[in-house]
Amino acid sequence: MTLPPPTDGFTCGLDVTLRIIAGKWKPLILYFLLQRPNRYGELKRAVRGVSDKMLIQQLKELEADAVLTRTDHHEVPPRVDYTLTPMGRSLAEALAPLCTWGTENMAEVTRVFAERDGWQREAG
Repeated sequence: MTLPPPTDGFTCGLDVTLRIIAGKWKPLILYFLLQRPNRYGELKRAVRGVSDKMLIQQLKELEADAVLTRTDHHEVPPRVDYTLTPMGRSLAEALAPLCTWGTENMAEVTRVFAERDGWQREAG
């Protein structure tokens, strides 16, 4: 495979993708937004373990990168919806096979991680 010359500081298409989804929570945010638009609270419940500060930061970055749009309905109580842009939808769809792989290999990966954790405890 011949790679195109680097442009704008990217070494290849994978570099572009990884820069957009960099961060522990962004792929999960994209996954849940692919299902349907979500309000902030829905995303907070869906992306278990994320702090408010981190979720807000990741959403702002994805919005700045034109992957999602934030719609403030200017209501009381506040109602804000997050929706994927066309580019964000195509990115989330490209990540879908990774979700399938994870589901298909979850038991094996769980076993491998438990084994690895055992080795680390023994070495520590």
